[in-house]
Parts: sequence; structure tokens; C-alpha cells
Amino acid sequence: MCRSIVTLRGTEPGRSDIDAAALQFVRKIAGSRKPSQANLEAFERAVREVADASERLLDAWVAPHAAAAH
Repeated sequence: MCRSIVTLRGTEPGRSDIDAAALQFVRKIAGSRKPSQANLEAFERAVREVADASERLLDAWVAPHAAAAH
């Protein structure tokens, strides 16, 4: 797994951490570190969407110990 993605587990990541993980994920999916000019817009949009979805997930995630207390 990518280092940036592993870093998010069990931490309080900032937006830059989430963006880095999203970039790593999209690079893996696209199979490219740097997309061509023709694919740049789609690549950048995917990074933003993955980062936004990841941030929503992390904001809503309930840690196991916190869930047991409810």
C-alpha cells in the first residue's frame, strides 16, 4: 500500500494528507504518475473527488472504542 494512504489510518489527517493519499490512489488506478495533457482534467477531477469522498468518510468514521461507549 502507498505510504500516504497508510499514514491516514489511526491519525487525525489534515487536508494535505488526504490530498496526497488521493493523488497516490488515482495514480495507481490510472497507471500514470503524470497524465497526458488530454487526460489532465479527468485526472485532477478524480483526485479532487477521491479526496472529498475520503474526507467525508474520515469525518463520519466512528472509532471502535467510541462506538462501544454509545
